[in-house]
Amino acid sequence: MPHAQHKALPKRIILMRHGESSGNIDGAAYATTPDHKIPLTPQGLAQARSAGERLVQVMSGDGGSEKWRAYFYVSPYQRTRATLREAGRAFGKRRVIGVREECRVREQDFGNFQVEERMRVVKETRERFGRFFYRFPEGESAADVYDRVSGFMESLWRDIDMNRLNQGDCDELNLIIVSHGLTSRVFLMKWFKWTVEQFEYLNNFGNCEFRVMELGPGGEYSLAIHHTEQELEQWGLSQDMIADQKWRATAKRGDWNEKCPWYLDSFFDNLADSDDSVEEEEEDGKQ
Repeated sequence: MPHAQHKALPKRIILMRHGESSGNIDGAAYATTPDHKIPLTPQGLAQARSAGERLVQVMSGDGGSEKWRAYFYVSPYQRTRATLREAGRAFGKRRVIGVREECRVREQDFGNFQVEERMRVVKETRERFGRFFYRFPEGESAADVYDRVSGFMESLWRDIDMNRLNQGDCDELNLIIVSHGLTSRVFLMKWFKWTVEQFEYLNNFGNCEFRVMELGPGGEYSLAIHHTEQELEQWGLSQDMIADQKWRATAKRGDWNEKCPWYLDSFFDNLADSDDSVEEEEEDGKQ
């Protein structure tokens, strides 16, 4: 019986937002064109080509393997498909293992045709209600997006566990998810176990901007390996979140970050260090 193939974790998981679309420069476009058919502008096409070159630089940079490969997941929207097509011009054919259209990383649904004046009022209401839980009429909340992104993440791990993404002589796999701003922020929230409150402070990706989750020597993924602390601050990460990313950069997979405040401290007040401390307090109360 042949030995099972060794499971290799991707070296990088990269989240990239689409290029500038006609809806980004004129909100009235959504009133006559379905969201999934909104095209890129000429500027957006150029952004995508430039982003492809930058992606290749990241994967082929100093200290990297010469046998790196890329696998893409892409939202089915026209603007994300066009972004991938233009970015792909920077890749040689042997570098791309495959691509999969993935509906679960599509844009948040804002309803069907979106009348500009009505959407302005709706988005003002969302700011008062909270970005994560507010559900657009006939559409989705960020919490709904979280649920489908969670399902996608389970499928992603199955692909990794079953070695579906490793082919040929590849020894450094990069997964690139071409998606949308909110969907990508929700992905990071789910992956790094950020709270709803922390999500509310995150800033959106710029057009064709990407975030690189890189695998550290201990087997954990971190944003702090490729990106600077200044970048993390600009994206809306708190000092506690940045400290956790730095810890993950060298942590062993499965380790518990005891200094991470939102794992315990944000949910409880003054947890006792041991059961003995609780028993002592109970005894003092009886006296």
